[in-house]
Amino acid sequence: MLSVPMSFAPVLAVATPKCILAEGETNVSSLRENSFPSFLPNEVHKLKDPFARKLAKRIERIPVQVSLRDGSIMSSCVKPLVQNDANPVVLLHGFDSSCLEWRYTYPLLEEAGLEAWAVDVLGWGFSDLEILPPCSVEAKREHLYQLWKSYIKKPMVLVGPSLGAAVAIDFALNHMEAVAKLVFIDASVYTEGTGNLSKLPRSFAYAGILSVDMLQHLCAFVSASFFLEEHPPEVICKFFGLQEDFDYNQLRVGRLHCLFPWWEDATVDFMISGGYNVVCQIKQIKQETLIIWGEDDQIISKKFAKRLEGELQKSVVHYIPNCGHLPHVEKPDSVAKLILNFVQGAQKG
Repeated sequence: MLSVPMSFAPVLAVATPKCILAEGETNVSSLRENSFPSFLPNEVHKLKDPFARKLAKRIERIPVQVSLRDGSIMSSCVKPLVQNDANPVVLLHGFDSSCLEWRYTYPLLEEAGLEAWAVDVLGWGFSDLEILPPCSVEAKREHLYQLWKSYIKKPMVLVGPSLGAAVAIDFALNHMEAVAKLVFIDASVYTEGTGNLSKLPRSFAYAGILSVDMLQHLCAFVSASFFLEEHPPEVICKFFGLQEDFDYNQLRVGRLHCLFPWWEDATVDFMISGGYNVVCQIKQIKQETLIIWGEDDQIISKKFAKRLEGELQKSVVHYIPNCGHLPHVEKPDSVAKLILNFVQGAQKG
């Protein structure tokens, strides 16, 4: 059975950015620069995106103790090379994704001198979940808190793209002391949980991971490695009606974490737990908030940006032209500049 991560749909519309700073060398050891962590799926060696390859080499697993299971969860993240006294920027990701979402924007934030963390939300990404812990909203919240308490230790600027914005809202309301400011990117915060999926028997929830639309059928099809390896781009594009310049290598990045044997179990556990429903909590947020939105988002209409601005107590919206649902992937220069100005206090202007 081929399982399909729902987060692939937005990625299909994304091409590798043309305007981005050239890759620079970092201060990590030569060993880390030239090898991937052993815990990543072997398919990481097939990644062709140089930015994904470079960030993947910096992924670490650090122990995070939570109350929901015995022992620690070896939790995946990208740690900053240098820590300072300023508020760190902590980057979450969207639904069923990973820290590799930040492959283009992370190096720009780091080059600008920010202390940046790219953190995998519990249940997704590259953490060791062989002994599956609960992956509910409550579990994700506690895991992020314990990671913050053990390693970050300072009020942070918490950045949430897509469903990551709901993760950030839930966390900020429960741990206000840990969050100095918030950044939402094309926020998915008006969906009331996983809906009827939470009422399904577990066996039906597994079936619910399978796609019903063409984009997700594409993901299911290309998630089989033989298809990627044996069919040239023009065949794939013709079969699925895609534009000829479609960069299907982006799918390799998006599917990488789905190759762990526990991926399906963790996703189902989240689905039947009810998911995020923060609609009634938005107005309770007190932190200063930057809202970034791609003007051409075909996943979540930009009309929700104005609604979100109106419901948050201290917020401002910045639209990015010629940009879809994933500005931090499509327009990393613009996103990095907005975050930098926001962190430094120049939210407006």
